[in-house]
Amino acid sequence: MKSYSGSLLLLCALVAGCRHGEEPDSKPVVDVKVAQAQLVDVPLTVEAPATIFGRAQANITARITAPILRLNVRKGDDVKSGQVLAVLQNTDLQARDADAVAVLADAEASLQKTKKGMLPTDIQRARSELASREAMLTLAQKIDERRKDLYKQGAISARELQISEADLAQAKANDDLARLNLNVLEHQTSGNDLEIAQSKAAQAKAQLALAAADLSYAVLKSPLNGTVTEQFMYPGDMAKPELPLFTVVDLSTGVARAQVLESQAGRIARGQTCTFFSPDLANDALTGKITVINQAVDPARRTVEVWCEIPNPKRILKAGVFGTVKIFVGIAKHAVVVPQAAVQFQEGSTHGKVYVVDRQQVAHVREVEAMPISGAKVRITQGIQPRETVIVEGGYGLPDGTKVDSNGDPK
Repeated sequence: MKSYSGSLLLLCALVAGCRHGEEPDSKPVVDVKVAQAQLVDVPLTVEAPATIFGRAQANITARITAPILRLNVRKGDDVKSGQVLAVLQNTDLQARDADAVAVLADAEASLQKTKKGMLPTDIQRARSELASREAMLTLAQKIDERRKDLYKQGAISARELQISEADLAQAKANDDLARLNLNVLEHQTSGNDLEIAQSKAAQAKAQLALAAADLSYAVLKSPLNGTVTEQFMYPGDMAKPELPLFTVVDLSTGVARAQVLESQAGRIARGQTCTFFSPDLANDALTGKITVINQAVDPARRTVEVWCEIPNPKRILKAGVFGTVKIFVGIAKHAVVVPQAAVQFQEGSTHGKVYVVDRQQVAHVREVEAMPISGAKVRITQGIQPRETVIVEGGYGLPDGTKVDSNGDPK
């Protein structure tokens, strides 16, 4: 009996001794760095990818088909509005222009004689004129028939065929006019001579204007001040209306054409300040103004095209440079702001989480809505109150409810 009682007392003493020597259960304390959520006036911005274009652009093409005689500029050259860029071969056009000048001079001389009461021709002269015109018409018809055969055989170009057809049409018109003139002299009074002379003079002026226009098409001029950014042809090549020779771009003002998400486009207005950033530019961001907001949405990308015009007097911006446009759309008054390191974002979204430290130095996970702003800061739109303390370092993967040591007051 005494032996049993002693054993029981010894066991109780051992158990009591073990409980007395144990330390109570405790959670680890994690060292962290913290900061305090601040109230700040935050500029609101919209960012979008953008590509630089010129303020104006023109593809320089010929209006006639002819070989290139001379190029006065090449790729990379600056040009002025009206400057001659290229000259095409124009010997046939010069001859036609000279003929039109002579015809007009003759018609005007006849008109002056008629106004003075002197008949420009008598019946015999009119008959001679008609005979001459008939001979020219016959010759033009033969030439046209011959060139049609050659064209079918592939021996001449379409342009040469067009020239013969135009000559034939002109010969027919001259023959009709000579026939009409003779008819008037034979059957009408000389009172209609003045109208005939005036008609011939007007026709000659029209022919001269047409010839001068054709001749002018052989000289290609720049329609704007700019830079030759593309050159497609060289002397000796055949210029054609469907093939451009040059591209001229006005880069005195760069236009960053941005593709803004449809959901953000409603915040943008003309006149807002915008900046363009690009890794291809060694300088800081360039500032401009919003000038164009497209009223249609790209159905594939669900974006709206917005133009940011940027003064470019030093030609820093080049056509085709890719970058980002930031558009300033307003100010958020008294916004809650925390350091960017405090927010762990879900990839591709504005949703994330923040560790908030309470007065007992215990960390709690808080779901937030936020968006980055300049200066390595984040604007909290939902989830954090002003002056709450958040962990900025040491909080990654921290379990909710962990005791922390912030090493002093939050900054």
